[in-house]
Amino acid sequence: QVQVVESGGGWVQPGGTLRLSCAISGHTFSPYAMAWFRQAPGKEREFVTAITWDGYNRFSTQFVDGRFGISVDNAKNTVYLQMDNLKPEATAVYFCAATARSGALRFVSAYEYWGQGTQVTVSS
Repeated sequence: QVQVVESGGGWVQPGGTLRLSCAISGHTFSPYAMAWFRQAPGKEREFVTAITWDGYNRFSTQFVDGRFGISVDNAKNTVYLQMDNLKPEATAVYFCAATARSGALRFVSAYEYWGQGTQVTVSS
């Protein structure tokens, strides 16, 4: 059974930094891509960034504005989301997702496997 587990969330002051981790296990395939989405209270889940498993292609949404970076460690079956200069509007539950298929990686429907999410709170 494929498991996707996020970690590294927490509280941080505006301007602070967090690094989220996402480990995938129980899979018998190499993922095509993994991604981070986020969902704030009362809002829909939205795409943040994605990376192909080979690490060669990255996709990000505009609000990332160069402050967020995604990376992959194939040996550890882990994807990371580095978030710098965080703003209060980044407060949300961050979800990691994985897919074995190529497709439109900015969409929720592209991913078969999801983690439970990790809370990120940015406030003073």
